[in-house]
Amino acid sequence: MSRYFDEMNGKGEGLREPYARIQNWLKGLGPDQVHKALGDAEAIFRKQGITFAVYGSGEASERLIPFDIVPRVFAAQEWRRLSLGIEQRVRALNAFLHDIYHRQEIIRAGRIPREAIINNAAFVPEMMGLDPARGIYSHIIGIDIVRTGDNDFHVLEDNCRTPSGVSYMLEDREAMMYLFPQLFAQQRVAPVEHYPVMLRSTLESVAPPACKGEPVIVLLTPGIHNSAFFEHAFLADEMGVELCEGNDLFVSDGWLYMRTTQEPKKVDVVYRRIDDAYLDPLTFRPDSALGVPGIFDVYRAGRVTLVNAPGTGLADDKAIYSYIPDVVEFYTGERPLLKNVPTWRCAEADSLAYVLDHLAELVVKEVHGSGGYGMLVGPTSSKAEIEAFRAKLKANARNYIAQPTLALSTVPTFAAQGLAPRHVDLRPFVLSGDKIRITPGGLTRVALKEGSLVVNSSQGGGTKDTWVLED
Repeated sequence: MSRYFDEMNGKGEGLREPYARIQNWLKGLGPDQVHKALGDAEAIFRKQGITFAVYGSGEASERLIPFDIVPRVFAAQEWRRLSLGIEQRVRALNAFLHDIYHRQEIIRAGRIPREAIINNAAFVPEMMGLDPARGIYSHIIGIDIVRTGDNDFHVLEDNCRTPSGVSYMLEDREAMMYLFPQLFAQQRVAPVEHYPVMLRSTLESVAPPACKGEPVIVLLTPGIHNSAFFEHAFLADEMGVELCEGNDLFVSDGWLYMRTTQEPKKVDVVYRRIDDAYLDPLTFRPDSALGVPGIFDVYRAGRVTLVNAPGTGLADDKAIYSYIPDVVEFYTGERPLLKNVPTWRCAEADSLAYVLDHLAELVVKEVHGSGGYGMLVGPTSSKAEIEAFRAKLKANARNYIAQPTLALSTVPTFAAQGLAPRHVDLRPFVLSGDKIRITPGGLTRVALKEGSLVVNSSQGGGTKDTWVLED
């Protein structure tokens, strides 16, 4: 019996109910139909310009994200259980951020070491004592969730800064509805296409108190060379807000304005997709050409809302991740509904010793890494790669954490030889404003290479439509 949980067939007990109609549909699909559908999907994405950039690649820097036509399916009951855990975690993460930038009660209580906060590169001292609108720091969060061999859900990572991928979730659904409308007619699949409306409602709800009337919202992008620029343009268009670069905005008389073809327009909410360091050259990196000089002072004065707030990266730092079960319990008074993956903090001598002795068995990640870069997957790495990583760990242990190699669940996926199991994860998207809004499903990322556990698109992964069946 496989150590992996097959989401369609379980662990040998037979077809799982949520996939009953999917199995019948797959039986009726011939090779020619599959080939045509995959080609049509690629044509749809190419026409839409849905690409991502690959950094450090000698090949073309812009690529299409591969799309698989077999959806991943969750039963309504499964999703309700997941949603409760996601909401609990999001509330705790925002409470943690508020506390860290105010009284730091969790440090006083001894639940997190002080040095884990103040020595953390994601901690922004300039945020101390600052009160964002509604007390919310991370308004848009992506929680990366995996299902393991025992059919249990674990949080792999929290993305509290600028989580990406929601445009792929929306386009995957649109492609599936176009290619296979009969599938949707056979069952009730929870909609995701209202996400841009939910996002706009969330952004409007966190407008600063100084805002009178309907808030003016902009999306701040680093520009066309950013790997997620397609998504920036897509979301701005879908929400009906202006897509701006730093030089489109300016500060005057203590307010933030947008340049227009007529007179400047005062801005109330900035959905920013640029990193903290580049946000304001007068407060952070003085050499930044991407941000807006003086914007942080306007924010500090409560005259504009920044989404997400500077300093939110502290809550998704991979070293802080290992403390999140304590964070959830401390701020909610409840046991965490979603488990963490066991994690060794390499900054600690005992943990480092264990990791160095077991590198061939573990996954080692950079504390601030993303996109599948800068990591070691021990069981699939060569001896030379393991030894090279050992040297990195010894040189800068504080920069790494390690986790066991997880038995990620699989979902049937079309490969060159036909239908085959491939490993997946899930990124649900959560919006926090006047209330918490969770999009049903999210983005399923799939490792298209046989045996691979790395689902990131930058490492050859693809995506699937994610279905939540309604009662």
